[in-house]
Amino acid sequence: MVQTVPRDEAQRNAEAVPSAPAEVPIDPPTGQPTVTAEADDGTLAGAARAAAGCRACHLWEPATQTVFGEGTVNARVLVVGEQPGDQEDLAGRPFVGPAGRMFDSALADLGIPRSELYVTNAVKHFKFEPRGKRRIHSKPNQMEIKACVPWLEREMALVGPEIVVMLGATAARAVMGYSGAITRLRGRWLDLPNGRRGLATVHPSFLLRLPDEAAKRENYAQFVADLRLLAEALGVAAR
Repeated sequence: MVQTVPRDEAQRNAEAVPSAPAEVPIDPPTGQPTVTAEADDGTLAGAARAAAGCRACHLWEPATQTVFGEGTVNARVLVVGEQPGDQEDLAGRPFVGPAGRMFDSALADLGIPRSELYVTNAVKHFKFEPRGKRRIHSKPNQMEIKACVPWLEREMALVGPEIVVMLGATAARAVMGYSGAITRLRGRWLDLPNGRRGLATVHPSFLLRLPDEAAKRENYAQFVADLRLLAEALGVAAR
């Protein structure tokens, strides 16, 4: 039996969150998403094909490929990260690198099957700086986030999730227009448009960057605690 959090509780939690600031005007994207009736046939696969030709910003040029979302059609939960990393860019799949494995570990601790989720990123191309033979992650800017919002909105429309999990500040900005610290949102239910509920926490890559093992353990435990709300809403018992 699915357990849900009472709406009045969700509302109280949402009211405790400061309202998102008005969006700061930015320069328009350098191009437009390439969406055609032939490519986007009203399915996730069609949307992915259309996104493969997106030229709404410059990130497509150095990237290997567009990395669209994947997972269960009509999933109750849609998870949004920041952008594909090096391994995701090469594989063409989201959350298959170190951060993805960290996320998978947290899901396993909570008994949440990743196969029942739809997982994607706010930005669909890998933004990086070359350093020798390595490609170092570079945070997407506001224009790049905005250029990809139509694809995220398309995924949400096609999946129709009840819950949207935002991993990190970039995801919160893309979903909510929120530009503050993710720590002010984490660990509580948020009211989103279309009657959806939102849940925000840090991106698992944040945990990987912590230099101290004790800090990693502490912050991982908090990360799992944030996601426990999702497990409870899904009626999943933690291991």
